[in-house]
Amino acid sequence: MKAALYHRNGSARDVLLVEDIDRPEPGRVQVRVRVALSGLNPTDVKTREGATARPIDGFQVPHQDGSGVIDAVGAGVDAARVGERVWLWLAAFGNRYGSAAEYCVVPADRAVPLPGNVSDVLGACLGVPAITAHRCLFADGRLNGRTVLVAGGAGAVGHYAIQLAKQAGAKVITTVSSPEKAEQAAAAGADHVVNYREAGAIDQVRAYAEGRPVDRIVEVALGANLELDLAVSGPRTVISCYAAAGDVSLPVRALMTANVTLRFVLLYGVPATDLAESVAEVNAVAAAGALTPLPEHRYPLADVAAAHEAVEQGAVGKVLLDLADRSGASA
Repeated sequence: MKAALYHRNGSARDVLLVEDIDRPEPGRVQVRVRVALSGLNPTDVKTREGATARPIDGFQVPHQDGSGVIDAVGAGVDAARVGERVWLWLAAFGNRYGSAAEYCVVPADRAVPLPGNVSDVLGACLGVPAITAHRCLFADGRLNGRTVLVAGGAGAVGHYAIQLAKQAGAKVITTVSSPEKAEQAAAAGADHVVNYREAGAIDQVRAYAEGRPVDRIVEVALGANLELDLAVSGPRTVISCYAAAGDVSLPVRALMTANVTLRFVLLYGVPATDLAESVAEVNAVAAAGALTPLPEHRYPLADVAAAHEAVEQGAVGKVLLDLADRSGASA
């Protein structure tokens, strides 16, 4: 089968290859998926370049997210799953066969049945962004009637945080950095959108929150946004940070005065039972038609290095590898 892979850490152009390798066979409680679309995330880029390096077992096929069809199952998996459309999450975690290949083998629970009304594109977009958003929002309880502030509402996690929070009955305020991103966040369903680069951003958030502290903050850049976060926080506020944009010097007294809770979210360390709950709820919300695909940037497998570079350059939306595209020309 054709697969993108690397044997060592480094830059995309230096280490990523597209090779013919043996098609893997599913082991016990595993399934094999014929991949339709492979979804990239910043975590895939960081792992490949070595910033969050993990041991490489001879080679590594990257990418955690994707969608496709189960074509074989291992012992302990119901044979009726063959032919099932699925979306993938953490496909490459502890596994040399990520989704950047014609086939990948994953634990059966990481291949989630795609509801009939959910497209392959939406399925490939879910994974890391949607599960991360769910964990940030719901690790501290339900949201009905609460107010949520989503930092970076045009980003992948921000997009699904908006939609999951709205589906749960929350009022959603989001911050963005440009009019174009404001349009994307509004289209995702945010009740109020604030350009944090404009004067009076804090006052706008306070006004939209009706003068009360927000209940949840889904945070992409804790250091850059902490002043705003603290200004709209109170004793019941939970700030959930899911991205490491450099070390932060915390204003401990201000945090204590506000009595806020800081939560840090990295899927690789979330307990399995909590991950399973998030996956099930994300799938249910997708089935209800409340989640939409991210703006897509699609590449053929041959252009995997360009796809990684697009993520590095901050492409807004979801970068996808189309495993059915044999053209070799990027889009």
